[in-house]
Amino acid sequence: MNAAPAELAIEASGLVKVFGQTRAVDGVDLAVPPGGVYGFLGPNGAGKTTTIRMLATLIPPDGGTARVLGHDVVRAADDVRSRVSLTGQFASVDEDLTGMENLILLARLLGYSRPRARERANELLEAFGLAESAGKQVKTYSGGMRRRIDVAASIVITPDLIFLDEPTTGLDPRSRNQVWDIVRALVAEGTTVLLTTQYLDEADKLADRIAVIDHGKIIAEGTSGELKASVGAGAVHVRLLDPSQRPEAARVLSAALGAQAHLESDPSALSARVGTGADGNEAGERVAQALAELSRSGVAVGHFSLGQPSLDEVFLALTGHPAEPGDADRQPAGAAEGGAA
Repeated sequence: MNAAPAELAIEASGLVKVFGQTRAVDGVDLAVPPGGVYGFLGPNGAGKTTTIRMLATLIPPDGGTARVLGHDVVRAADDVRSRVSLTGQFASVDEDLTGMENLILLARLLGYSRPRARERANELLEAFGLAESAGKQVKTYSGGMRRRIDVAASIVITPDLIFLDEPTTGLDPRSRNQVWDIVRALVAEGTTVLLTTQYLDEADKLADRIAVIDHGKIIAEGTSGELKASVGAGAVHVRLLDPSQRPEAARVLSAALGAQAHLESDPSALSARVGTGADGNEAGERVAQALAELSRSGVAVGHFSLGQPSLDEVFLALTGHPAEPGDADRQPAGAAEGGAA
């Protein structure tokens, strides 16, 4: 006898949210399985945070339906709140209290006895690498430490589902890696994570499946590999010996391959999609021709490779524009704010 399929952690159909004349979320469908990390990827203003806030019961949808862990987000909001947690883009703890005081306060509010509250606070501070700073006011913490204390505060009682809304925005690479380790640890403990991000490498490294949202609509969904395959072309990745030559390299590559060159975060690196050209030449031959053109133009190439497109290139192909750095979804002044326990 076959086992019944596992209930979805999140199931949304036709989800809509309107602020004045702005349709911030425009018919979003989601099916998030339990366990693992589900990436919600899009640029600033795409509708990520607004969708999260509806799923976390902070604001009601204007259309469509959503169920979180089997509970309707409108009719059974209290049941949803009892099983989820939300870490937003900005610090939600009291900056005038110490890390220890914040966690003890939250534990007491959640029903822990005084001794157990202190014990739980110590457990979290140790696990998140904050034990040495437990007695310091949060306002003295670095950006990475603040994000860690935020996540720790969200799991005083371990939730079945946690919404992480751009948890690494503005962090240095070391702090981002620490937050990524925390996300992996949460999943190992059985928590489902819905992660919104504008960082394509973050989605690539953490997410089991990814939904791409733009202008309030889901425009693609799948694993990282499936999204890359959907572009239907490979990509050539080039690293230059002289970063100052990158504009010229981009011009030559774009002309030789008939595709816009994408500038990577590394100032010496760029890439471009490669397919079969109108002349019938296959990818490898077209790349060889492009590299020869770079050489003739005096551009020195230190390294190149031909492989799958990056998520950056997938995003560019899907939306027609690159992912942008930024913070919250754009909402009109007065839109509801809040947090979930």
